[in-house]
Amino acid sequence: MASQKKKLQGLVAATITPMTEHGEINFSVIGQYVDYLVEEQGVKNIFVNGTTGEGLSLSVSERRQVAEEWMTKGRNKLDQVVIHVGALSLKESQELARHAAEIGADGIAVIAPFFLKPWNKDVLINFLKEVAAAAPALPFYYYHIPALTGVKIRAEELLDGIQEKIPTFQGLKFSDTDLLDFGQCVDQNRERQFAFLFGVDEFCIQRFINFVLKLENLSQLKISKNQRSPLGTTHFPFPH
Repeated sequence: MASQKKKLQGLVAATITPMTEHGEINFSVIGQYVDYLVEEQGVKNIFVNGTTGEGLSLSVSERRQVAEEWMTKGRNKLDQVVIHVGALSLKESQELARHAAEIGADGIAVIAPFFLKPWNKDVLINFLKEVAAAAPALPFYYYHIPALTGVKIRAEELLDGIQEKIPTFQGLKFSDTDLLDFGQCVDQNRERQFAFLFGVDEFCIQRFINFVLKLENLSQLKISKNQRSPLGTTHFPFPH
């Protein structure tokens, strides 16, 4: 079983992997990156070597080094470091999972293999199970991003009975636009205390824009009818 840790919740930053102009990993700025997240943004949970971090474009050696640097620089500053260990090769995923456990990561996440794709839920779970077993003390998260993997197995279907196969399973990073699927994941697993991380940033930005527009409309209603612009239209205090 996974060790009992504080539940992963709140904001989780999907970190980029800083590069030099020559395409080499710029390890020297990761310490500054940690301080920026913690001190400037108030974010203390991170997701390393995922899509934003271009983990699948890095070699296994580079992924190990990046994970080590985040763990070293984040010690006593970050609350949780989840390391994405997914790969096309099961052995590589297992190697990265064992390494994450060795360096003290707080959890691992795995993407579905997307070259020879799993064709049903059972095949996918068997792959995930093999990776999770390589780090049996770490919380395990499934990284659901069908636009990248082409694996269309619904997350809600995958979660049904998954802890019976993967006892360390603790949640899902949901990076898809199917909000019905996401809502069903949350609704049907309320008692299991899974962590559900929503990873489509564009949706969050759009919701923020909609919120601002609602505020604008409310402000419009409060403006006096005789406060008009030279064109005869109501003047909005918000820029258009």
